[in-house]
Amino acid sequence: MSRTGGRLALAMAAGAAAELAGLALIGSAAWLITRAAEQPPLAALSVAIVGVRAFATSKGVFRYGERLAGHDVALRAQAATREDLYRALIPAGPRDRHGADLLSRMVDDTDAVQDLLVRGLLPGVAALVTGLAAVVLGLFLLPAAALVLLAGLVVAGVVLPAGVTAATRRRAARIAPARAELAARVADLLHGAADLAAYGAGGRALAASAEAGARLAALERGQARVNAVAACLGVLTQVLTVAGVVLAARAADAGSVATAVLALTSLVAFEPVLPMAAAAERMAGVLAALRRLREVRATPPAVAEPATPRAVPGGPLAVEVEDLVVRHAPGRPPALNGVSLALTPGRRVAVVGPSGAGKSTLLAALMRLVEPESGTIRLRSGEGPASDLRELPSDEARRMMTGLTQDPYVFQASLRDNLRLAGPEAGEEELAEAVRRARLEEWVERTGWDAPLGEDGRTVSGGQLQRLALARALLNDPPVLLLDEPAEALDEETADALMADLLDATRGRTTLLVTHRLRGLEEVDEIVVLENGSVVQRGTHGELVGAPGYYRDLWRSEALVARR
Repeated sequence: MSRTGGRLALAMAAGAAAELAGLALIGSAAWLITRAAEQPPLAALSVAIVGVRAFATSKGVFRYGERLAGHDVALRAQAATREDLYRALIPAGPRDRHGADLLSRMVDDTDAVQDLLVRGLLPGVAALVTGLAAVVLGLFLLPAAALVLLAGLVVAGVVLPAGVTAATRRRAARIAPARAELAARVADLLHGAADLAAYGAGGRALAASAEAGARLAALERGQARVNAVAACLGVLTQVLTVAGVVLAARAADAGSVATAVLALTSLVAFEPVLPMAAAAERMAGVLAALRRLREVRATPPAVAEPATPRAVPGGPLAVEVEDLVVRHAPGRPPALNGVSLALTPGRRVAVVGPSGAGKSTLLAALMRLVEPESGTIRLRSGEGPASDLRELPSDEARRMMTGLTQDPYVFQASLRDNLRLAGPEAGEEELAEAVRRARLEEWVERTGWDAPLGEDGRTVSGGQLQRLALARALLNDPPVLLLDEPAEALDEETADALMADLLDATRGRTTLLVTHRLRGLEEVDEIVVLENGSVVQRGTHGELVGAPGYYRDLWRSEALVARR
C-alpha cells in the first residue's frame, strides 16, 4: 500500500473508531445512569464507570487522529491535483478559456478534491460502521427495535442523500461555471476600470457583473433550500425512529435499562448519518468540479515530449532553423512557411515584418510552445553533432532559449522578488548587475529593492516594465536570448532609449530580436524580413536600406515621422 493509501486507511479507521467510541460512551452512560437508579452495589457499576471514562477519552484521541491524518491526505491530494493542473497548462494551456475561469478551476475546483475526502469518503465510512454497530447492538438487545433503527438509518443515510443528489445534480453542475463567470466579470471590472471609464462602459460592465452575481445567488439559494428540506427530513426521521424504538421496547417489556440503552444509542447512531444528505449535495458539486478539472487535463499538449530525450548540449550554442513550417490549426494558412536562419554564438539577428508575419510564432517554435508541421530546428555546440530540438525535453529547450516575452508579467510582490523569478539563487551583486545593464539603477535607488510592485505592473510605467523584463532576461542568462517586441506600446522617446540600451546590453550575446522598430538595427549582424510567414529579405541594415522592399519602405516611413 502506498504511503498516501496508508494515511487514508488510518484516517478512515480513526474516524470510525471515534464514532464507535461515541456510540459506546452514550450506551454505557445510559446503562450506568438507569442501573444506578436501581441502587445496586457500587462494585456492580465500576466497570461501566471505567468504560464511560475510557470511551470519553478515546473519542477525543481518535477524533484528533482522524482530523490529522484525514486533512493530511486531503491537502496532499489537493496539492497533487494542482500540480497536475499546472503541468496540463504548460507549455501551452487552453487558450480559449478566460484567465478567471482557469483561476476558478485552480482554486475552487481543486478544493473539491479535499471535500471529496474530508466531507465524503471519511464521514461515509464512519457513518456506515457506526450504523452497523448500532443495529448489531439492537439485535442483541431487541431484534424488533433493531429493525426499526435499520429502517430509519436507511432512510436518513441512503434515501435522503439519493433524493438530494437527484434534486441538485443539474444545479450543482451550473454553479461552478457561474462562479467562474462572476470571477471573470469582476476581474474585468478591476483590471479594465480605466478603459471602461474612458469609453463610458462602466455601467454596462457593472450591470453584467450584477447579473452574473444574481444568477449565481439564485443557484446557491436553490441548493440551500434543498439542504434545508433534507436537514428537516433527517431530523424528523431521527425523532420518529427513536420513538419507534422506544415503542418497540415498551411493547416487548424490555425493561428500563434496555429501553434507555436502545433509545440513546439509536439517537446517537444518527449523528454521523444525518450529514450524509448535505454531503450528497456537496458531492454533486464535487463531481462537477472534477469534470471541469478533467477537461483541462484532457487538453492535448501543444508539443510532444520525446520518448527518449537526448542529452542537452553544453557550452555556447548555435541554432540552425531550416525550412520551418508552422500551422496553428489544420486547414489554416501556415504562420511560418519555409523559414530558415542561423544563429552562431555571439551573433545577433533581428526579425522584422508587419503584424501577423509570423515573428512571434518563430520565437514560440524555438521555445517549444508550438509544434512545427515540418522543417527542423537544430542546436549545435562547438564541432559536435547537432541535436534536433524535438529530441530534447521541452523544459530544457525553454531553459536554453528564452528571454523577454511580448507580455511580461509582474506579480504583486517586491522588486527583488519579481527579479528573482528569473534567478532564485541570484545574490545581491547579480541582481544589481542585471538592473544596471537594464538601466534601472536610478529607479531602484529611488524606490528601493523592497518596493512593492502592483499586480500586472500597474504601479510601473511601460518603460520600467519592459526594462524590468529585460533585467529578468539578463539575470536568467540563457545561452540564446530571445527578445519579443521589447519596445511595444511605448512612446517614441522611451522606445528609442530602451532599444539603444537593449542593443548595448546584448553586445556579444547570441540574440534573436523580434521588433517592428528599425532604429538601431544597424548594430545587429543580420536582419530577416518576414511577410505572410515567409522570408522575403535578409541582410544587413545597409544592404536592406539600399534594396527595394518592405524594409526600405518602413525605414523611410520612420524617418519621415521622425522629421515631423
